[in-house]
Amino acid sequence: MPTLSLPALSQWATELLQRGGVAEEEASVVGPSLALSDALGYASHGVMRIPFYLQMLQRGEIVSQAPLEIIRDRGASIAADGGWGFGRVQMGRLLDLALQRVAETGVVAATLRHSSHIGRLGEYCEQAAECGYIAHLMANTHGTARRVAPPGGTAPRLGTNPIAYGIPADPHPLVLDFSTSVTAEGKVRVHHIAGTACPAGWLLDHQGRPSTDPNVLYQDPPGTIRPFGGDQPYKGFGLALMVDVLAGALSGGRTARETPLNPKGNCVFLFLLDPEAFGGRDHFGAEVEQLCQFVRNCPRADGVDRILLAGDPEHQRLEKVRQSGVTIDDAQWEILCQLGPPPKS
Repeated sequence: MPTLSLPALSQWATELLQRGGVAEEEASVVGPSLALSDALGYASHGVMRIPFYLQMLQRGEIVSQAPLEIIRDRGASIAADGGWGFGRVQMGRLLDLALQRVAETGVVAATLRHSSHIGRLGEYCEQAAECGYIAHLMANTHGTARRVAPPGGTAPRLGTNPIAYGIPADPHPLVLDFSTSVTAEGKVRVHHIAGTACPAGWLLDHQGRPSTDPNVLYQDPPGTIRPFGGDQPYKGFGLALMVDVLAGALSGGRTARETPLNPKGNCVFLFLLDPEAFGGRDHFGAEVEQLCQFVRNCPRADGVDRILLAGDPEHQRLEKVRQSGVTIDDAQWEILCQLGPPPKS
């Protein structure tokens, strides 16, 4: 399988987006974000998204150079409309505004509607945490892309509705980013493109039977992705339902429905907190540090080298990628090469 350095993959992703009609200032934000997702092991949110973004752009489902419109602003609360612009761009703008505001107010809640796919939630949470703030972020699928059935159901009703947190910590922020389903739809799509089976436990066919065939998710009638929670799937599905309410209804956007009213995209709920506004930044930092050390020093089972906390696997992988590069599967490589020539080195 082909391998590229992270800078080379970032540049290629940017060039492919520009060749497809994306404005330079937008491509320079979206391309590196997608490449970083691949580097961190999230191929579901990586360069495999480029063909889909370009198709949506051509169909008018993504609007190039759309402004971010602030529709309500009460200081500690901000409601924004993305105008169906590129999600990574619009969400980045909203986060920048929220970071400026939380320094003044101590707490900020912000929502975003009418946005295309915002990408990997953990990226925004890590940025906020690196600035010293606590971040809680969630997104629904703007009333489209239903993938998850309720416990006991056989038809999809909700999206994979991810949730993420970012916590300031040393040597790097604690970043927890997960879908409320067993896996993200993009990870199933990676297997679909590669022609490989999904792990057992991910999927159910349209009759509610377990399956490892990624094609079942895209058939008519479609299969579903399981909620997380194992034998207690109501936990994942219940969280997904709350995400649909907070991201979709609260933002002025859409919640899941039988007939979508808009293109595929995301509604977003963002919550930022400044530790200084509560128990104090110094106390917060000291307590987080002792908690992390207490957990890391847990006695380990045989064969376990170290206890990992949220964010550790991604940082470990990034160090390896800086040495060895990012590997792209052959099927995805062929698709990308059809969009534009790969780097020579």
